[in-house]
Amino acid sequence: MADKDYYAILGVDKNASDEEIKKAYRKMAKKWHPDANPNNRKEAEEKFKEVGEAYSTLSDPQKRRMYDQFGSAAANGNYSGFNGFNGFNGGFGGFGGGNYTYSTSGFGFDDVVDDFVSSIFGGGFGRSSRTANPNSPRKGNDLRYNVDVTFEEAFTGTHKEIVVNKNEKCDTCHGTGAKPGTSVQTCSKCHGTGKVKKAQSLAGFATIQTVVACDECRGTGKVIPNPCETCKGKGTVRKQVTLNVEIPAGINDDQTLVVQGKGEPGANGGPYGDLYVTVRVKKSNIFTRNGDNVECTIPITITQATLGANIKVPTVTGEEEEFSIPDGTQSGTKFTLKNKGFKKIHSTSSGDLIFTVQVQTPKKLTKEQRELFVELAKTMNEQPPIKKRGIFG
Repeated sequence: MADKDYYAILGVDKNASDEEIKKAYRKMAKKWHPDANPNNRKEAEEKFKEVGEAYSTLSDPQKRRMYDQFGSAAANGNYSGFNGFNGFNGGFGGFGGGNYTYSTSGFGFDDVVDDFVSSIFGGGFGRSSRTANPNSPRKGNDLRYNVDVTFEEAFTGTHKEIVVNKNEKCDTCHGTGAKPGTSVQTCSKCHGTGKVKKAQSLAGFATIQTVVACDECRGTGKVIPNPCETCKGKGTVRKQVTLNVEIPAGINDDQTLVVQGKGEPGANGGPYGDLYVTVRVKKSNIFTRNGDNVECTIPITITQATLGANIKVPTVTGEEEEFSIPDGTQSGTKFTLKNKGFKKIHSTSSGDLIFTVQVQTPKKLTKEQRELFVELAKTMNEQPPIKKRGIFG
């Protein structure tokens, strides 16, 4: 038999460390795995076996010393296969001499072997194939709903009735899925684990033993010999449910409320899911919102702006607040009504109502009104002085 250069096969230097050899093996084994080379399977099988043979020799300190001194024939004079990774108690056998078997016996799927095999075969084995305990409690699905409210309802808070289509526990079997008078049984094939071992042959020279979902119980660990006639064994039925949702004062547009426990029922005694309600606030014809403040524009007459006046300012709740504006008020001046804005959620304080006065110029005057304006104009400078800017403004 011709001497083989195991270092070249793995693509490492002769002084490579154990960790470098292991890393190179993973890379080459993945590269030449037969399943990864469907168009060149025969050559891949040979390369794959060579990679395994090289690693089995170079990963064993005694075999590596023999190989370095006398070559591959001496190192494998009594070769009986891949005798396992250090400390893995023969997890692999026969890698170089024919068939090998990957067995989970002795360390389940919770050891580092899983990560190693998974890294080689692209996640098809090991941890990626494990499933959670099928009998553990699981929270139910969450639900989402959009609700529309008016600007005023968002300001004061309100309650809304919404209708959702959701799964609910079957009233006939109380969620068990079994016909009344019967019970759910543990799967005899997987003994309630929801998982079974499955052997997979790789091109006739290797066998990998993996864990897959039990086909008898579909991974649930349970079987229902006599399903409930109402829910057909599912334990839930589809219903239209009416829910009352509280919309708190101060809610903002596109804000989402979480109503706990109003989603779908959980499995194996798990809690209900939650209901997520997104609130959409309609626009007001009078008011706008800026943070927690309410803003609006109030028209006043030219005489009110000139002489000052008591005006009535509308609020979001429909009430009116009396406010005194001083004489000589200019159009565009802003005034504030304290604590008349939106209530701050999770707080006792509120924003303000800020209104801007807009002086209205009369478009039509009676003869008497015009004469009065003419007389007024005679007593005043008809052309207000234009402020001239200097060189520097």
